[in-house]
This record gives sequence, structure tokens and C-alpha cells, in this order.
Amino acid sequence: MNPPTFPASQKDRREIMSNREKHDRMANAIRFLSIDAIEKANSGHPGLPMGCADIATVLFTRFLKFDPKAPNWADRDRFILSAGHGSMLLYSLLYLTGYEDMTIDQIRNFRQLGSKTAGHPEYGHATGIETTTGPLGQGLANSVGFALAERIMNAAYGDDLVDHYTYVLAGDGCLMEGISQEAISLAGHLKLNKLIVIWDDNGISIDGSVSLTDSTNQRQRFEASGWNTLACDGHDPEAIAAALEAAKKSDRPTLIAAKTTIGFGSPHKAGTNKVHGSALGKDEVAATREALGWKYSPFEVPSDVLDAWRLAGLNAAKPRADWEKRLAAAPNEKRAEFERRMRGELPGDFDDAINAYKEKLVAEKPKVATRKSSEMALEVINGVVPETIGGSADLTGSNNTRTSQTGEIAAGKYGNRYVHYGIREHGMAAAMNGMALHGGVIPYGGTFLCFSDYARPSMRLASLMGIRSIFVMTHDSIGLGEDGPTHQPVEHMAALRAIPNHLVFRPADAVEAAECWQIALESRKTPSTLALTRQNLPTVRTENSSENLCSRGAYELAKADGEAAVTIFATGSEVEIALGARALLQAHGHPTRVVSVPCFELFEAQSEGYRLDILGSAPVRMAIEAGIRQGWDRFIGTDGIFVGMNGFGASGDIADLYKHFGITAEAAAAAAEKVLHG
Repeated sequence: MNPPTFPASQKDRREIMSNREKHDRMANAIRFLSIDAIEKANSGHPGLPMGCADIATVLFTRFLKFDPKAPNWADRDRFILSAGHGSMLLYSLLYLTGYEDMTIDQIRNFRQLGSKTAGHPEYGHATGIETTTGPLGQGLANSVGFALAERIMNAAYGDDLVDHYTYVLAGDGCLMEGISQEAISLAGHLKLNKLIVIWDDNGISIDGSVSLTDSTNQRQRFEASGWNTLACDGHDPEAIAAALEAAKKSDRPTLIAAKTTIGFGSPHKAGTNKVHGSALGKDEVAATREALGWKYSPFEVPSDVLDAWRLAGLNAAKPRADWEKRLAAAPNEKRAEFERRMRGELPGDFDDAINAYKEKLVAEKPKVATRKSSEMALEVINGVVPETIGGSADLTGSNNTRTSQTGEIAAGKYGNRYVHYGIREHGMAAAMNGMALHGGVIPYGGTFLCFSDYARPSMRLASLMGIRSIFVMTHDSIGLGEDGPTHQPVEHMAALRAIPNHLVFRPADAVEAAECWQIALESRKTPSTLALTRQNLPTVRTENSSENLCSRGAYELAKADGEAAVTIFATGSEVEIALGARALLQAHGHPTRVVSVPCFELFEAQSEGYRLDILGSAPVRMAIEAGIRQGWDRFIGTDGIFVGMNGFGASGDIADLYKHFGITAEAAAAAAEKVLHG
């Protein structure tokens, strides 16, 4: 630890000595709350909280704008612990600064079932946790969305209502993950200068020294991506403060390389991988207490230290009073719209706009690809919902995600509504999550369904957090044709349906596409994926319904002419095939009903009576989907007929492909008749 440089004045010298002693005691409170909680749980990562306690103390006492009594204050600074394994750092800060739901008992129950202090920070478990982190790099990538949302909202409402920073604490692992490059290059390109990333540069990972696996010059990497970079001693509070002050003046996002010692204060484990991911052990805890002069019992914070931390929380909240005055003084309409957007509510005329649009579709019966249907729905939606922010991972023309209202967002042009994410599917999905978490905007972004594999970790976290991120996935089957099996999704619908708390939609026509968009936007605590076709599809919903039928997950689209002998379940482009098979079967005297299944998850949420009615009692049940069978036995049983894929696709014309793989009305009808005739 570098000693402070003292001025000549004895008075100033005493003051700095006093301030440094106070800082050290406050930082040590973080260290020992973390040490004690991890020791009690016999599980956790003490190295980061011990090594970053000085950084956190400076940030939370001298820079961060927040209010523990109003933790969701819209204009607070956001702090993101990207290195989520160091979760006790965050939990200690929340307790010390006075967040009411982070009690000392929660600290004692670290990593125990039912506690708010989970192994890694989980959004929604406790106030002050801005995002779920743990999978390394996710928090860093989320922060790009947070910082972009701040600029978007600032462009709409001005400095009086929106003017805050996003601070990130990231580790070596966050910077090694590939998503970090997607994130930092996008942030640098957009010049998100209110984004400040502090890198815990301790040179240690679980396996040992970072030099075992990496020799990247991280500062040069960030600079090449358009960032400002600084370096400081991560244990010198004045050096940390000077770096943060300089970062706030930058016209670009800033990386601060803060050189730290992992496990700072541990006499025998500091600076080694032994302190990274396991409790110190009883003897080393005692030795660390002795080394740092911490004479207090486990979980005890002396009153002067706790008072200093609570005062820091009160001081950090002072800007909120002035902000509340500015909000109250804003014109009524502006204030009401700002508050509506931050609550996540949709405009009052949204449902009327969708219903009127559905009437128009039923009257006009367009024959278009559902990716085009989605674009048409978005043209209506974006006209009445000003907070939607669209985007695509370099596939705008293919995903059909841009409408007349969505000019491109660029550096200095944050008042627009469309993000060109580039070929960064994972970074796009994580940034969308950050935007959704920030509030005031509703992000949607597109790529090909096959490339949901690249975005999946962030999509999973959106589901875990319960946030409204909307993923537009086009080219949803072998129906994309000539691009072949590398681009043709086969297992992807089943894979996405396997994610809990995730709505996966596959609409059959323009009417269903509009309904699925309506549900996605209304689902504030559940992310959605819309799987959309490249090929044109006819309108199969030929009668208007004021009810959103897709909200049932599955519904009877066509009744049987008599007691049903066959029920065909289908999604998306295969609903047209199911209707063709129905016509053939009924012509042969086999009454057949067709059930459209736009969303498995919503169907499972219906009453048992409704589900039984939809499943019906026909002796033959069939499902048609140009993907694998997994998941369909819920509808057809293990002895039901499945018409779809059981392997990868092929390159060829769409019509040839569907015939080649036996996904046709004729093949489906023949399969049903084979069973009917025994």
C-alpha cells in the first residue's frame, strides 16, 4: 500500500491522517463483513471484497449518487458488480449505507436458502442490486445498455430529470470473456461517456496467475475500441478519487485499471489464487484481524464506523431532493409521461391501436412472411409506444425490425430509436437487458433464430431476472431455404422453450404476429422471443376477435365437421400445412380440427379445463412443426404423430426442402390415415 503524501502544514497532515484512518476503518468494515459471512457459509469468494474495499469505499462515499431510502429513484447512479462472485462486497455496501432490506441477519445468512444474499447478486432479491451477475462479462455488457438508456432518456427529458453515471466493477474474468469485446466496442463506438468501468487488476484467476492464460494489454485493447483509459493504485483512496474525477470529464467511456492485491490484508493468502474462491479458514481469519487491527467480533461493526457509513448514505441522497423539485416543476404532461415510462406501463391507447389494426388485417388478409407481419405490427406499435428502442445484429433488412419512427442512434444522436448493434448477438442481448433494467425504454432486437445460440446466455438471464427484453428471431426453419443447415434452426425452438419464464412465440400469420407483439409488450416480468418466417404465409385468422387468442397459448383455429377423428396441432408456417391436411382428411370422411399453438408457455398457464378442451379426445393426434419433436409429446402423447425434423436441414429451394423432409399437407394426411385405417 502506497503511503499518502503529506503537505507541510501539520494541521493538514493531521487531517489527512484522520481521513485516511477513517477510510481504512470503513473499508475494513467491508472486508470483515465479507470475510465473516463467507467463513460462516464456508462458501464464497473473499478475495475480491478484500481487494476492492478501498475502491468501493471511495466510490460510495465520494461519488455515487443514490438513496437507500428511495432505492429505485430514477436518476440515481447505477453501480454494477460485473464480477458477481464478489457479491459480499455489494451486500456489505448495501447494509452499511442503510438499505432497509439488507439487514445484518441477511449478511449472516449469506448463500443460505431463502436469503437475499445469494451466492451471486440476483436482481429483485434485494434493493440496490441493479442486475444479476455471476456469468462473467454479463454485467459489463449490461452496463452498455444502462448507459445507452440513460442517454436516450436524457435526450427525451433533459439534464433536469436524467443525468447520471453507470459505474462498473469488473475483474480479469469479465475482460477475458468474449462478450466483453462486443460490449466495449459498441460503447466506444457510441461514445457513452457516462460509463465508467473500474477494472480490479489483481492478476489472479482461479487457476493461478492471469499470465497462465492471457497476455493482453487491456488498456490498449480498450483504447483501440474508442475508450479513455486511466490507471491508479487501487488501495490509495486519493489516487482512486483522482481517477474517478478524471473519468467523469471524459468525452468517451473510461476504463480505470485499478491495481489491487486480491485478498488484501490476509497475511498468508493475499495475492494468490488461494483467496479467490474459498473461505479463508479460522486461523487465517484470525491472522487477518490481527494484521488489519480489526478487534471486533464476527459481524460486529463499531458504532463510529457504521455511523460514518450511514452518513455517507444520507449524503449520497441529497441530490434527490433537488431532483424531486425539478420533477414537480416540470410541465404536467412531461412529468406524467416520464413517470409512466419509468413505471413500465404502456400508453393508454395501446390496446385500441392493436384492436383497430387486427380489424384491418382480417379485412385485408395479407399474404406476407411473419417477419414482415412483425414489421407491420411494429409500425403501429412504434407509433403509439414512444419508448420502444429497436435494433438488429447487422440484419436489419432481414429481421424487419426498423420502422418509419426509428431513426438510427449514433454518438451524439441519442434521441433516435434504432440501434445498429453490428455482428454482436451476445452483446446485443446483454445490452438490451441493461436497457430494460434501467427503465424508461422497451428494447427489442433481431437476429436469425439459429444465432439465438450466440445470444442465449443473456436471454437466459433475462428470464432469470424477469425483465421485458424482446428478441426478434427470423428465418425460423428450413423455410429460409438456400442458406442451408448452418443457418436453418432445427432444435432452437425446443431449446428456447426449455428456458423457464420465457415466452416463445411462433405466429402463423399477420394477426397472430400482432397479438404476440401485444403480449410481449404487456409482459413486464417475462422476456419474449418471436420466431418469424422468411417465407410468405396466408392469413389464417379470417374472423376478427376482440380477444387476444394467442394469449391462450393454443386455441382451436378450425373445427372438425363432426366428432373429431383427428386433431392437428401446429405453429407458424406449418399451420397452413395443417389446414391443408385437414381439408384432405375431411374430404376422405375424417373430421379434423386444427389447433394453432403460438406459445407453449401461455398454454400451460391456462386452467386445466381449458387445456383439456383444447387437447380434445380425437383418437389421432398430430403435431406439425419444422423443428424437432421435443416438447410436442405434451400435446400428442408418446404415441402421437409428429411431422417435422429429426436431423439437420439442407440447402435448397423451400418447396423442395419441405417435400424432401416430408412436411407437407399430403404427407401429414397420409400419416393420419395410416393410423386411422389401422
